[in-house]
Amino acid sequence: MKRVDDFRLRLGKHELVPIMIGGMGVDISSVDLAVEVARLGGVGHISDAMIKTVSDRRYKTKFVKEKLALYKYNVENEDKSPVKFDLGKLAEATRLHVEAAMTRKKGDGMIFINCMEKLTMNAPKETLKVRMEAAMDAGIEGITLAAGLHLGSFALIEEHPRFRDVQLGIIVSSVRALQLFLKKSSRTGRLPDYIVVEGPLAGGHLGFGMDWAKYDLATIVVEVLQFLKDEHLDIPVIPAGGIFTGSDASAFLEAGAAAVQVATRFTVSEECGLPDKVKQEYFKATEDDIEVNQISPTGYPMRMIKGSPGIGDGIRPNCEAYGYLLDANGKCAYVTSYNREVALHPEARKISVMDKTCLCTHMRNFDIWTCGHLTYRLKDTTRKLEDGSYRLLTAEHIFKDYQFSTDHKIALPD
Repeated sequence: MKRVDDFRLRLGKHELVPIMIGGMGVDISSVDLAVEVARLGGVGHISDAMIKTVSDRRYKTKFVKEKLALYKYNVENEDKSPVKFDLGKLAEATRLHVEAAMTRKKGDGMIFINCMEKLTMNAPKETLKVRMEAAMDAGIEGITLAAGLHLGSFALIEEHPRFRDVQLGIIVSSVRALQLFLKKSSRTGRLPDYIVVEGPLAGGHLGFGMDWAKYDLATIVVEVLQFLKDEHLDIPVIPAGGIFTGSDASAFLEAGAAAVQVATRFTVSEECGLPDKVKQEYFKATEDDIEVNQISPTGYPMRMIKGSPGIGDGIRPNCEAYGYLLDANGKCAYVTSYNREVALHPEARKISVMDKTCLCTHMRNFDIWTCGHLTYRLKDTTRKLEDGSYRLLTAEHIFKDYQFSTDHKIALPD
């Protein structure tokens, strides 16, 4: 069997090691990780999930504090429709984060940004347009459209001067989703530059129902490749979800994929944005510790470690500070569930909300531990230390293991 390094991904004028690191929010796919992957010749992602929070943490801005102060009067109000994002500040936060990555970039790789459509932010079209255009203004090399069908996303930015220059990709989990996207986007005269096909074993939000186990990544990839061939479309296809070894990756490359997208193994890298104590939870997880549930207010099933502290926590909604999941009418499924439990338990000092979670607050605090299905195998990629903890790995070590390994072997750190 060939190695991953025997193949190359071609995007525009770039020839790359065919390894893309998936965009993990909130700031889990950190600038440090993206810069290192680009240095090694692959494609690194940053994420714009909760971008103002990331900016405050990384660049000493006060966007969250200012927004909370502006809308503090509304905290007890069930109607969140008045809570709006300042589009100028949203653009500024995006610019700061993208420039932080691009000014540090070295090597022949590329740095992309992951943009989730399901971050509706009480003004879905307006906020998504600002996020994408600000990223392009700041020099991002590619935008991956995630968490949604993105049927109108190309149209939002088609007047931008870099619309035909920046690499634009879409994440899909079926041929049907790809067909819908291509049909709706066709009027812009712009095809996606790459297609990430995300299977049922991926981490975080899934593009499947709770019957996700019925589906298989390899089968979906074959279907997508055949569809593109039948339509005479030459677009790189990048499988994602459950690709744990270099041999897993090279099998997809030999079958016609242009690259692979991986993420789970990089959650325990030194450069990953997760706190080190949470990385240890990923190492310790068993297969039984990983579940797909429906607590995300987005409506998508979500894979996570079932011991995540945010599951069942009945914290008061923080829409005035955050509010990234408020739809166009100022609604969020968690707010609805929270208000229901408050009404049912009027005397309780603390309530529990089991069916939904305040994803903004808990992702911001790293209390929802989203993960890929094969997270339970992470302990087999490193060495256990004398104190019982597991040794973190460098992104370079993990990347090169994917790039050069054979026979499903995993290189342990020295």
